[in-house]
Amino acid sequence: MSPTPDWVKQLKPSGPQGHELLAAERAGSHVSAEKLEELLHTKETIDVTNRMLKVLKSEKVFDKSHNLFQGRIDRFASALAREKRLRVLKMQHNWSEEEFRTAVNLVGEPGPYGLHDTMFLITLGEQGTPEQQEKWLKPAEKYEIIGCYAQTELGHGSNVRGLETQAIWNPEDKTFTLHSPHLTASKWWIGSLGRTANYAAVMAQLIIDGKSYGPTPFIIQIRDLKTHEPLENVHVGDIGPKFGYNTMDNGFLLFNKLKVPHISMLAKFSHVDPNTNKFQRRGSPSLIYGTLTWVRSNIVKQAGATLARGVTIATRYTAVRRQFQDRDAPAGGSETPVLNYTMVQIRLLPLLAATFALHFTGNSMMELYNENKKKMNQGNANKDPSKTERGAGPEEMNSGSDLLADLHASSCALKSLSSTIAAEGLEVCRRACGGHGYSNFSGIGTWYADYLPTCTWEGDNYMLSQQVARYLLKSARSVLNGQKPTNDTTTILAEFQSRNNIGCAFDIIGSDTDLVAAFAWRVSFLTFEASKHRDEQKKPWNDLLVDFYRLSKAHAQYMVVKSNLSALKQIEKEGRIDSETIEVLMKLFRLFALHTLEQEGSEFYTSGACSKHQIMLARTKTVMKLLQDIRPHAVNLADSWGFDDWLLDSSLGRSDGKVYEDMFYRASELNPLNNYTVDPNPHSNVLYKNVEKSKL
Repeated sequence: MSPTPDWVKQLKPSGPQGHELLAAERAGSHVSAEKLEELLHTKETIDVTNRMLKVLKSEKVFDKSHNLFQGRIDRFASALAREKRLRVLKMQHNWSEEEFRTAVNLVGEPGPYGLHDTMFLITLGEQGTPEQQEKWLKPAEKYEIIGCYAQTELGHGSNVRGLETQAIWNPEDKTFTLHSPHLTASKWWIGSLGRTANYAAVMAQLIIDGKSYGPTPFIIQIRDLKTHEPLENVHVGDIGPKFGYNTMDNGFLLFNKLKVPHISMLAKFSHVDPNTNKFQRRGSPSLIYGTLTWVRSNIVKQAGATLARGVTIATRYTAVRRQFQDRDAPAGGSETPVLNYTMVQIRLLPLLAATFALHFTGNSMMELYNENKKKMNQGNANKDPSKTERGAGPEEMNSGSDLLADLHASSCALKSLSSTIAAEGLEVCRRACGGHGYSNFSGIGTWYADYLPTCTWEGDNYMLSQQVARYLLKSARSVLNGQKPTNDTTTILAEFQSRNNIGCAFDIIGSDTDLVAAFAWRVSFLTFEASKHRDEQKKPWNDLLVDFYRLSKAHAQYMVVKSNLSALKQIEKEGRIDSETIEVLMKLFRLFALHTLEQEGSEFYTSGACSKHQIMLARTKTVMKLLQDIRPHAVNLADSWGFDDWLLDSSLGRSDGKVYEDMFYRASELNPLNNYTVDPNPHSNVLYKNVEKSKL
């Protein structure tokens, strides 16, 4: 195709220009995006981000202009090149871990080192002995070996106890034999395994004298360190293209009676004595339990930022995009900004509110985790791990650390809810952008596809609800037995139990505190209903799974509204931002809470937390008024997340509003398919008449 002619380059969109529209939006709000950004992220974090952006933008390897036009193999090669360059830059600039993590996040794509940087290093650090850490952790930290975390199998994911890969103890030569007895024992979905890793932390069933001692971690070399070819009796490779996440080489792994030395079994918490051939426990594995809690708590905060990307793009674009004339406006008027339509507002503005709610909740969860980590460490020092009774079923009573049980259940519930809100919200944002949302130039579709695995990794969102329900049932039993409340969960359950016969009279419209209390009442009602079904009526666990999912969702929604209100009250008390902005943030809180309440109206009504009239009033009056009040601030609120255009990589979400100019530029000048001249004649064997040199 010939170059874009000058007369085309000089064309402009009709009507008001995008930069003019966004400037008017920003000027029409008293909310300072800059000050609110500092409240969300802190000035120090913003400064680090800006420094990292400056470095990345100056490096050609991080140029994003060709990302959307590459196939799977080229995308993986680009991602590997970027990962390598990030490591070099870290050493050149002496970046801290915070700076390095920031740079990785700004690149904005899953990388082939992803599982090495996280799970492999964490596993060695948390579960390896000093000797094992000397042997593997130190070279791994220097990237002399590259690892991954191989747990999930072709036939088993959430049910870790059902893993089929075997590690058989050989007493005669003090080794283990790693073996995959069935095709379904193949490790599957393992990030960084497909082509990158040469080591793997492998979860395998430890078998001694024919008896299984459960899934146990082993460090296994899978590829030659010089040739990078698979070792003998190891079959490893990439699992192929996915719905998204295609810059990551998720892989498969099979073993054929591979012998490994005694040191291969990570032995901080369990050990096979080579002299007696006996399995022994030592230390306490509850720290692993705490690590999972940290990972899930971090996902909650990340969910807010992930959703904010889609909301920022959709909010800016719907403020620029104009379609149809208001039917009640005088004839001959201009087209209406799409964001002015209430049907668009009811889809986007509650999601905008959710970004802030999840952010503040994530902060709260991380604070709770850090506070409890010290208690957990102190408590483990006084426990005898040999006396713990941990069952294999979903209703086992002694789940890891009692000190972290409430936080663990909360992190499970919130991980499930927050990642669901983010994933489903991104699709809502994409569709709110109309037809252009279907283009990859929108910047939403590819991000949505890459985020979707979060709904299943670190605990499938539906499976996690069983862990939440198990904990809530245990808490209900303690309240029914007259035990004194020891945390927020047992406190709200005890309060409900004391007032159950009297009922409640929450003013959900006029009182923020009552609004949160209504959420607490609903989750308490559902908890005691589940307890009645399970403990009194003896219903099978499987029959209650749907109820348990609803219970987990209710528990998470209560925690979000509670954490959100608590954070805003603290911010107001400390005077960390002006009163007008606090007022807008409070309206966002009410929008999220009341919109959620209206969607879950049947449960609030059945539990007695609200009347039908209150729910109807929330729907028809309050929520609609909140949309009207928040609408003038929508663009500034989205801006406060501080996403750089380079990070968003979106035509529709450009901060300068030059939406149509950017879309046309990408299509006309960056698209390599336009360099091919085809032969459309069905009787010709020629596909391309000629191929022009790519402009990329």
